[in-house]
Amino acid sequence: MKLATKLIHAGAEPDPSTGAIMTPIYQTSTYVQEAPGVNKGYEYARSQNPTRKALEDAYAIIENGKYALAFSSGVAATDSVIKLLNPGDEVIAANDMYGGSYRLFTKVWERYNIKFVYVDTTDAANVKAAVTAKTKLIWVETPTNPLMNITDIEAVAAIAKQAGAWLCVDNTFASPYLQNPLDMGADIVMHSATKYLGGHSDVIQGCLMMNDKDLREKLYFIQKSCGAVPGPQDCFLVLRGIKTLGIRMKAHCENGEKIAHWLRNNSKVAKVYWPGFEDSAGYAVAKKQMRGFGGMISFELKDGSDAEVKRVLSSTHLFSLAESLGGVESLINHPATMTHASIPREERIKNGLSDGLIRLSVGIEDADDLIDDLDKAIG
Repeated sequence: MKLATKLIHAGAEPDPSTGAIMTPIYQTSTYVQEAPGVNKGYEYARSQNPTRKALEDAYAIIENGKYALAFSSGVAATDSVIKLLNPGDEVIAANDMYGGSYRLFTKVWERYNIKFVYVDTTDAANVKAAVTAKTKLIWVETPTNPLMNITDIEAVAAIAKQAGAWLCVDNTFASPYLQNPLDMGADIVMHSATKYLGGHSDVIQGCLMMNDKDLREKLYFIQKSCGAVPGPQDCFLVLRGIKTLGIRMKAHCENGEKIAHWLRNNSKVAKVYWPGFEDSAGYAVAKKQMRGFGGMISFELKDGSDAEVKRVLSSTHLFSLAESLGGVESLINHPATMTHASIPREERIKNGLSDGLIRLSVGIEDADDLIDDLDKAIG
């Protein structure tokens, strides 16, 4: 199946009891057994749920993987990957990443003697130089949140394989519509399904996709034992969201391209971060491994004063000032005080995330209306 067809039909089987075309919401906590250990494949809803099973099947299919697991949030999925490790193990992570991942790594897992080494993963040589005998996991985002940096997945996967480490790629910004890291050698793909997979700003969920059965069993044990699982209603919502991912991502990409170029031509904008510019540092790699450049954009004003940045952030009407991304509606965000506030300022500045950076999640409204909204806000 081609991608658009796959997204609509992934994991979708008529309900065997009624023929319902949409997977029912199995709102139950337990299942009646014929005898001890004799059941219909379900025992207790933390371990298995038919709605979640259908979603996990869909997750695997859309990332070209063999297995997938659904979690109560993207951070819960990330947390489960780190639980594969032992005290003394080392993780190489991108120095530009989602603030929630950084907070989890530094404030929670470093306390358990997991060492995190942060490098600029846009150059695979930096990753290779950071590898030691203790390296067990490499964690990258591409494009990154919020600077839209691009990492060569294939190159880093080769380094991970040589080191005997897992490579996990946070694919949230690209979505499976634009990029499939498993095809490029990644061991695990992570999504905050809250974003593009759900697509409607009405659900919190995360997921992991993989090809290795043993790795799946290890992660399933963690999922079942630690219990960070989504409810069936949330699984139903993401199943529904995936069906329109293809048509939504087309609109996100088209709008993103128009707005990125408009911002770049605006006399009051100093810099625009978007991987689709041919002169951007990551363009060649992005063009190689992605099918489009997405609807996530960051920019800086020439007048980057706190007052001016706050004025612009508070002056839009179609772009709502809010955290998160990937919904059908457009959002505007201030990473330094919102999504990335947990990263110390000196670290943010060192990695290129200025106090004046503004991040946009471009929705699927009419692009001209969105440009008009930004034009009035920027002035």
